Amino acid sequence: MGLPHGFELADGVGSTVRLRDGNRMPVLGFGVWQIPAGAATRRAVRAALDAGYRHVDTAALYGNEADVGAAIRESRIPRRELFVTTKLWNDDQGYDRGRRAFERSRANLGDEVIDLYLVHWPVRGVREESWRALVDLQREGKVRSIGVSNFTVAHLESLARTSGVVPAVDQVEFSPFLYQSALLEYCQDHGIQLEAWSPLVRGRRFDDPTLRSIAERRGRTPAQIILRWDLQRGVVPLPKSATPERIASNAQLFDFELDAEELRRIDGLDQGSRTGWNPDQFG
Repeated sequence: MGLPHGFELADGVGSTVRLRDGNRMPVLGFGVWQIPAGAATRRAVRAALDAGYRHVDTAALYGNEADVGAAIRESRIPRRELFVTTKLWNDDQGYDRGRRAFERSRANLGDEVIDLYLVHWPVRGVREESWRALVDLQREGKVRSIGVSNFTVAHLESLARTSGVVPAVDQVEFSPFLYQSALLEYCQDHGIQLEAWSPLVRGRRFDDPTLRSIAERRGRTPAQIILRWDLQRGVVPLPKSATPERIASNAQLFDFELDAEELRRIDGLDQGSRTGWNPDQFG
């Protein structure tokens, strides 16, 4: 399985992927889930921007959208050079509620236009109306790209049948220990960019013998090996850390390449192991 069309790695941390709507998204993102609101989020985002990240992923649920926006403004990096994602939470799903929630997120971030807005989970009974709200927001120019999060192949197929509008992105839990190869293949076949939340399995599997042996051979950290594997599988990883040294280390992925045997060994680590909810429970 090679890189999807439009997915580039040649420009280092500035590499991008062209989404189905023509917009470009950086192939490495910085996640802020579970980073406390306030100074902690602002410090972490500033450290990420200083390390070269240009893609920040937040959500209404995280409670730190305003701090992400503040850190971006404090950085003085031109806003057009950055890519910001946020998400519509479950309690706000539906057409009218979704639109109101979007306006709150937009105000929190201090943005006129959000780069990517996602339906956070496929909540039964309202996900179609939520998606219709996102489609209209994009048509109105309030968001550049729209997508979903935690949608399975069945959810994606249902959405395509009911709306006719294919998401640009599906953000899911994805790691060597939850290698969703069928979903990845489906997304690549249908022009949907897969993103990985919790790509580092919350640091719980860094002692895995396969990861450690490849890391030692390469002179890299297990985290770097996982994130490079994501990139070579055509997946956009969203590593999260609040430690500046780790934030910088997690971005040092573009001066080495895993060979076919290393990729195969990492593929073989799949155990179907999740750290979060299983989207199948949403039906």
